This record gives sequence, C-alpha cells and structure tokens, in this order.
Amino acid sequence: MKLKTIHIRNFRCFKDEVSIEFDNITTIIGKNDIGKSTILEALEIFFNNDTVKIEPNDASISSSLKQVTITCDFIDIPPVVTLDSGSETSLSNEYLLYSDNLLRVKKVFDCGKSKPSSEVYIVANHPTAKGYDNLLELKEKDLQKIIKDNALDVTLKGNPKMRAAIWNACSDLNFSIVEIPVNKTKEDAKAIWDKIDSYLPIFALFQSDRSSHDSDGEVQNPMKAAIAEAISEAQKEIEDIQEKVRAKALDIANQTHKALEEIDSSLAGKITPSFTSPTASKWGGLFSISMETDEGIALNKRGSGVRRMILVSFFKAEAERKITSSNKKSIIYAIEEPETAQHPNNQRILIKSFLDLSQNPQCQVILTTHSPELAKELPVDSIRFVDRDNDDNPAIKKGDDVLLEVANTLGVFADKRIQALVCVEGPTDVIALNNFCRCLREKDPSIIDIENDERIALIPLGGSILKQWVELHYLRKLNCPEIHIYDNDVATYQHTIDAVNSRGDGSWGTLTKKREIENYLHTDAIKEIYAVDIDTNLDEVPKLFGKAYSTSRGLDGNLKDNTSKKYLCKVFNEAMNYDRLMERDTTGEINSWFEKIKSILH
Repeated sequence: MKLKTIHIRNFRCFKDEVSIEFDNITTIIGKNDIGKSTILEALEIFFNNDTVKIEPNDASISSSLKQVTITCDFIDIPPVVTLDSGSETSLSNEYLLYSDNLLRVKKVFDCGKSKPSSEVYIVANHPTAKGYDNLLELKEKDLQKIIKDNALDVTLKGNPKMRAAIWNACSDLNFSIVEIPVNKTKEDAKAIWDKIDSYLPIFALFQSDRSSHDSDGEVQNPMKAAIAEAISEAQKEIEDIQEKVRAKALDIANQTHKALEEIDSSLAGKITPSFTSPTASKWGGLFSISMETDEGIALNKRGSGVRRMILVSFFKAEAERKITSSNKKSIIYAIEEPETAQHPNNQRILIKSFLDLSQNPQCQVILTTHSPELAKELPVDSIRFVDRDNDDNPAIKKGDDVLLEVANTLGVFADKRIQALVCVEGPTDVIALNNFCRCLREKDPSIIDIENDERIALIPLGGSILKQWVELHYLRKLNCPEIHIYDNDVATYQHTIDAVNSRGDGSWGTLTKKREIENYLHTDAIKEIYAVDIDTNLDEVPKLFGKAYSTSRGLDGNLKDNTSKKYLCKVFNEAMNYDRLMERDTTGEINSWFEKIKSILH
C-alpha cells in the first residue's frame, strides 16, 4: 500500500482539519514554526507512536476539544489479503474500502487523559442493514449459526465465504459511509485490524534535532527501519513460529484446564485458555544495531556532521538496494531538514538518493526543508507549501500557483546572466544532451559547453525542478530566445515545433531524426554497463531494455519505462564517448543542435 493523504484535526497548530496529499516524493516547505514538523510527527504518531508519542498537550490550544484526529488514506490496495481464519479475501469483498482502491484509517486520541488513549476506525462504505452490519465482529460459530438459521447453501468453513453468503442473501444492505471500530471491540474485529495493520507501509521518521546517542536519532533510526523491513520480509516465518508456540502453549493450558475441572469444575467453568501473539512492534524491539568506530571513540562523541553522514550513507545504500529488491512491503522515509550539518556535496548525494528511492514503487520519501540549494533541485510537483490564510490559520497549498511564492520564501531566483533557454521533454533528455556535448568536446573544445556555460539554462518541460521552473517563469517574461528539441515519437510535437519556429524572436525548434533520445545510445555502451544486448535501431528502446534487464536479473515483472530511462542515464553518463556517438549519428545532427544554440548567444 502507499500513503495518499493525511487529514489532521485539532493537533497542535492544526485546529481545523487540513489535508495534505503525498506522491512518490513530497517536499514540505514553509517558514519556521508554521507546522512542517507537525505534519511529520502526526504521521509518526499515526503509524508508530514511538519516536514521537501523543501527549496531553498535543490537543490544539485554540480548541476546547481534547480529541485529536489523524486519518490516513491508502491506495494500491493488495488484491488478496488474509484477515481471519487463514482464508484469503479482499478488502473490497469485506466492504472495508472508503471508495474504489482507497482504504481510510482514522485514529482518535483522547488527550484529556494523562496518558492519552486511542481508538482506531476503518472508515468505509459498509452495510448498515440491521443484522448485516456487524459480521466482521462475529466468530466462526456465530457465522455458522446465521448460515444454519437461514438455510444458506455454503460450507460452514472459512469466515470470508460465510460473510459473503450472508451479505448476498440480503436484498438491500443499505450501504453508507460508517466508522467501524476495530481496536477495542470484539476479539475478531481486533484480529482483522491487526492483519490490516500489517499491510500498511513501514514509516521511518528522521528528525533534525535528535539527541546525540549512538542508539538514538540519526544513527539508530536507519537501523530500526532496516530491522522493521527485515521483520516484514520474514513475516511468514514469524507467523509459523507464533502458530507453533500457540499450539504448544494452548495444549499445555488445555491439559491444565482439564486437570482443574477434575479438582474444581465450578472454577474451571469460569476460566478459558487464551493465547495472544506479540505485535510487530514487540518483535522489532528484540533487535538492535550499534555503530562503533575503529578509533574506539564513541559515535555519540563524534561531530553532528559525522553522525548525519551515516544518514547520507544509509539513504545512498537503500537507494541502491531497493533497485534489485523483490520485497513488496512499502516503506515511507520522512526526513526533517536533511541539509542539517551537511556539506553541499553531501546534500547533492542525499538529493540523488531521495530521487532514486522515490522511483521505486515500494518507496515514498517525505522531506521538509529551509534550504534553497536543496529545494531548487526537487521536482516542482513534489512541493507542498505550508502558509497561513487570511484568518491566520495554517493552510497547505500545491500547484503552479504557489511556486513563485515558494521561490520567494526560500530565495530561489533566476540567474540573470542567462541568454537562452534550451527546452527538452524531461530530465533524462537533460542528461543525454549534457553527455552528447561532453562526447563532442572530446575532439572539438570549441563546441558550446551547455552544462557549464552560465548563459544557457537547460529546462525539462515535463517534471522540472524548482530552479528550472523559476528560470522558465522569469526568462519567458523577458522574451528570452528558446531552443526546443523533442523526441520524434509524438505526432503533435511537430505543431509545437512549428509554433516555436514562427515566433520571430530568434527561437528555434526541431524534432530528433531518430524516434527517441535513447536511440542515440550505442549498443556496446548499454552492454558495457548492464551486460544486455539491445538493438538501439528499434523502436521503444526503454521498453526493450526493461524487458532484457529484468529477464537477465530474474526480476518479478519488467521495469517500467520511466525506470528504464533512469537506468539508461547511467549509460549516457559512463559509457558513451565520441566514437560511439559518431557511429550513432553519422549525419552530424547532434552537432548542429549545439551550433544553433551557440548562434543565439552574445
């Protein structure tokens, strides 16, 4: 599952309900003390209530109410789940979804108590007809009784099948959005919640101001996240162990109970053996990892930069590991101000690692930042701006309308030395052009250096980062000449190129002669990096590569095109050279692009 939205009500500065949507990577930006950390801590309380715990004073001081509500929506619902009695079913068949492919879980914390308690609800479009609204609470024998009383034609085994038969027998289930309590009601409903909870993503929070112990904060949290993920991967083995222990323990308990019946039958009649399995959090608490330095200096005595370096290393390693991992358990990394105590070079490593992680379908990354250097390198569609409305209440904004406000808040400005905008389709095209330029300059240094020439801004029109959006927004107002280079795989692109060429302001556009930018890669270059043979003369090179790479690595399914394009960027960066480029571009097409760019500079 993946986190889609969080709804927060009456939690600290958020008196009225606010909602924030999440993508594969989400960047929360705003001034100090505006509520950025509050959002991350609300998520931590919802998922773990560990690194940050709910406290009595967490209820908004602007409200007389003491109930804090944190609700999360999840998508990518697994098609098959096991909820009770070991039988497979689906959340849809059990009427536990809020809408198509969306699970909504609501947690209410009573902060009127010295130790706040919590209630958990599944908010779902569920049957409300009398006698059909509580089937999830019923034990197997209760369901069997209903089946027998109504003479329904279904086997008396498997709770999901019996519930389905009972619901199907009703002419009008009277569906309505209801809150189904699942954590403190009858035993079977709680067991169902425990199962649903195991399907939710792992959430790992990394705070910017944690205490300096080698078993805490930046040092231990990555390791805790690794332990949690390892436990989730071993869930089947853990369940087998728990079942073996349960069977043995109940056998002994039942023998003891039988002996008690012989001694005092009236007392035995009041006692029933019961077994409770440990929760996932208790399994996680059994393990820990510490970090030791070769010099014998305790890690908590080292500088904050060294400790945060472990954080950098963790995310870099995770990004690389996730590429080949077959684990289907989702994980959310929430990192508060990752730029803290980091050299700019390490910030760039972090950004790349975050972006790499976000490409994995099992990962989501959530960041908060004050740093213009970090923010300007992040995708514009990832940005959520926390501000205050006209009534001074916190508000969360997204979209193009707020990007200029974000840029001004952080101090991200356009470079006024720029004389030309080179517009391409996406980020992989930027990497390709930079490396084509590098290859040509191996033999001819007079070729314009588009990567380092301060007069040129290379802009991906799809999936741009904040810095590029600001430059495009600012420079277009100045009617700066533009060069547009698009792939030749979309028929409508020719109309855009014609419009650019008709402007009369020095702008120029062209379609590539080959179908896609990846068609300019040399077969030997791909083979050198990934040891797979791809004929780059064929159409849909990313798709062909994704299939070949997945087959060679024994992956479950093929890489998606966007992921394949990202992998092929490594080929552009590391294996393309002048000779290989000349073999792929025998007409000098690419060189003509750079000559045109050079001609409009002054």
